Amino acid sequence: MKKSVVTFREAKGHTKLVMLTAYDYSVARIMDANVDALLVGDSLGMVMLGYPDTLSVTMDDMVRHCAAVSRGAQEALVVCDMPYMSCHISPAETVRNAGRLIIEGRAQAVKLEGGADFAADIRALVRASIPVMGHLGLTPQSVNAFGGFRMQGKTKEAAQRLLEDARAVEAAGAFALTLECVPAPLAERITRELAIPVIGIGAGAACDGQVLVWQDMAGLGERQPPRFVKKFGDVGQALRSAVETYAREVRKGDFPSGEYCYSFPDGFDDVVRQLK
Repeated sequence: MKKSVVTFREAKGHTKLVMLTAYDYSVARIMDANVDALLVGDSLGMVMLGYPDTLSVTMDDMVRHCAAVSRGAQEALVVCDMPYMSCHISPAETVRNAGRLIIEGRAQAVKLEGGADFAADIRALVRASIPVMGHLGLTPQSVNAFGGFRMQGKTKEAAQRLLEDARAVEAAGAFALTLECVPAPLAERITRELAIPVIGIGAGAACDGQVLVWQDMAGLGERQPPRFVKKFGDVGQALRSAVETYAREVRKGDFPSGEYCYSFPDGFDDVVRQLK
């Protein structure tokens, strides 16, 4: 049965929610049965397109990748990030851009970075029947304002702002909240206070669920993952090994061997020899 924002909300306090990023059809098909939600993150700018951050990702990028993931997700809830500047101009512009992710990308919900300052945008989306997941803490689209990818909420004042922003996101109508790179005790306090599910990424074990960038958790890619990432596999080494073996066999003439070639019916070799 296809998961929805309703089943997501109902998991609060009962079942830990499992979420991973996905950016294409093939990976979405592999993950679909084992996760509650697939996040088409603007992190694709870094792990798929080679950018140093998420700021260069466009609406067209998000629509294209979201549509591919949606075609592969038969069970998981598909949540798509709103990229930089797609929700920073006006609530009307935010709704227009989110509408593209729903209509063209076939997302079931959108994720929006920011707290109280974006409450009007969240309310506008909810009025348009577009489910919203909030995102607080380390919000990658604010990397320049933060001075880098840094833990957030480290002081009493910063922690208080985060708590108030979380309350504002919930009050505006978000169905869930992502907390990224914040101290575990603060994430626990926010999770306990909010009635909506809180999904952590570098935010401790008390959250209602967890999300990771799949390339980080599966060991694919050359970049050093954040300290909160546990590597659950080594896809990168497996792929390198497969490519090395393939290249070696091609260069030696071992591939393709007979079982990987098409043959003519009996007697057809004579036909080939007679070709002019």
